[in-house]
Amino acid sequence: MNIRVLLVLLVFLLITGGCSDQTHEEVVAKAETKKSEDVYAEIQIPVIKDFMPRLNFVPRSNSKTHVVLHFTSNAAMNPENPYIYEDIRKIFVDYDVSPHYMIDREGEIYFLLPETRAARHAGKGELAGYPEYIDDLNDYSIGIELMAIGTEVEMGTMLSADAYKKIPQEHIGYTEAQYQSLNLLLEDILARNKRILPNREHIIGHDEYAPERKNDPGSLFDWTKINLEGN
Repeated sequence: MNIRVLLVLLVFLLITGGCSDQTHEEVVAKAETKKSEDVYAEIQIPVIKDFMPRLNFVPRSNSKTHVVLHFTSNAAMNPENPYIYEDIRKIFVDYDVSPHYMIDREGEIYFLLPETRAARHAGKGELAGYPEYIDDLNDYSIGIELMAIGTEVEMGTMLSADAYKKIPQEHIGYTEAQYQSLNLLLEDILARNKRILPNREHIIGHDEYAPERKNDPGSLFDWTKINLEGN
């Protein structure tokens, strides 16, 4: 059954009044699964598909124009070993948030949420030149988390100075494997989303949207290693 047939079925059920909330969710979920499979089939690079709980995130209503970069870790709970994938994924589940993609220290790319979903990754903020995006960047963007840790100052709201000092030096900042995978992922995303352009207007850090709340990807992220216009 293709997506058009599913949507027609949904409309029919709504018109006839015989569509319960559960049936509505099931039909929408099936349609979204088909869209997700289409995007997954289009991805031209190796990714590990591990979708978050689907119905916790709403289908986006606007076309994508931006990519937002973040850093993430479990340093607050496990500073000596902060990059265990299962621990970080559990944080996303527990707090009901998620990026679309996450890149680990070895460059593995995890595909966590379909691009058809408005991921909860950006939160409240505003973007210069885009007044209609105030507190609504999620609906226009793709979120990418990189497993990384910033400077002690940048991490100050997340963990104590004593905890920061327990973090092995090799866990601070980013790896070359992550930059390589990020470039591959961005190229793949931009090939599917023509309104996202390869420049610093459309590829941004979380700190550019919410500077009073966030400072990721942080000062240790080297923007010159990203294949963008002007670099």
